Parts: sequence; structure tokens; C-alpha cells
Amino acid sequence: MTASPIRVLVWNENFHETNGDEKALSHYPDGIHTVIADALRSQLGVDADVRTATLQEHEHGLTQEVVDDTDVLLWWGHARHDEVDDEVVDRVHEAVLAGMGILVLHSGHYSKIFKRLMGTTCSLKWRNDGERELVWTVAPRHPIALDVPHPIVIPEHEMYGEFYDIPVPEETIFLSTFAGGEVFRSGVTYTRGLGRVFYFSPGDQHFPVYHHPDIQRVLANGVRWAAPPAGRRALTADYHAPGWYEA
Repeated sequence: MTASPIRVLVWNENFHETNGDEKALSHYPDGIHTVIADALRSQLGVDADVRTATLQEHEHGLTQEVVDDTDVLLWWGHARHDEVDDEVVDRVHEAVLAGMGILVLHSGHYSKIFKRLMGTTCSLKWRNDGERELVWTVAPRHPIALDVPHPIVIPEHEMYGEFYDIPVPEETIFLSTFAGGEVFRSGVTYTRGLGRVFYFSPGDQHFPVYHHPDIQRVLANGVRWAAPPAGRRALTADYHAPGWYEA
């Protein structure tokens, strides 16, 4: 029996690409979401059904029907976090708790959904001088690190640095170092309810990071890891009558 493809949705704020940001357009003329989606199609093949959605669509492309039909959601946002409707955030949050996987990318650390899942400010240090970033694997046995080189070399990128105000990760997969001496927990995982959460920082809109084959491999591995093994179900407070279980 053949397993069903993982239903993947790549969500992008799509602001920089549609508002004349020349540097972003030079790397992502059709949007960051299209580059990520194409990469996942190439990496995952028939194992995934990959779609895209953007902030500008009706209900941000995240209607109840769409969310119900998604196994793993990838989230990229940067300049328009506040424009995401709270009702949509509630919907995505409930889906994660019920088992949907989510990959939060780069500046998505400040998104409403990630801050809701983390319960912290998710603040960090940053500097955008196009420095070299080395992404070191610190959990080589983790499935997300499968076939990922040590380190991934990103020639130019925005610096993200500690202190990063997130809960202690369940697992830290990647640690980044920068030319200025900073370090950053660039790949971390959590479980929320029945859902798996992977935050991965490389991917600023002004650098061609999502064209990098090793970054694409990490994202594909993350999708496989975050996919729910057996669908979704809401966790509720259920009454159990005495004697409900008999060995």
C-alpha cells in the first residue's frame, strides 16, 4: 500500500516581492514561496503535494478548508506580521495542537503564530551587513540533519544572534556562527500539543539563501520530520467513567 503524499503549504507574506524591493526581486522574482515550493517538489518528489499561499489572498490563503487539508505548513514573514488576522492565527494554532507540523522560517520568529506557540517575545540580535554564516550541525543523528554538510556555508547573510528569547528547545539541531563573532540557535524543534514545530533561521529576502541546495535539503528534511504520522485529532478534556478500562 502506497503512503499518501505529505500535503505541504508554503505561506509567504509576499510583501517585499510585490512592493518594488529590487534586491528581493533579483533573487525571488516570483516570490520566496515559489522558490521554496519548487525546491520541495524537487527534493520530495511524489512524497509531497506542495502548494503556496500568500498574505494578500482571501483569509491570507489560510481558510479553514485549506488548513484542514495541510499536513505541514511553512511560514515566511517579515514586515507585515501585524496584518495577519487573529482569527487565522487561532485557526493555525489549533491545527498545530491537533497535529499539523509547522516550519517557521527566518523573520517568522516575530510572527503572531510563532510567538503564540512559544509564549515568549522571540526577540533576538540582528545586523544586516552581508556576513558569512556557518550553520553547524550539533545533532547529527536527528532526521532533519540527514545528509546535511557540517557546516553549511552561506557566503552572505543577515546576522541573527543571542540572546534569542525562546523556551529551551526540545532539540537544537543547528548552531550558526558569524564573522562578527556572534552565535545563534538557528535550527530548533518543539512539540506543541500533537504538532511538531521546527524553527530555521537562514533565509533573508535580500540574499539567495533559498536557492542554496543544502538549505533546501534542510527544509525537505524538516517537512518529513514535521509531518503528522497519523492524521490529526483535537485534544479535549474527555470524561472517563469509572471502570472504562478493563485489562
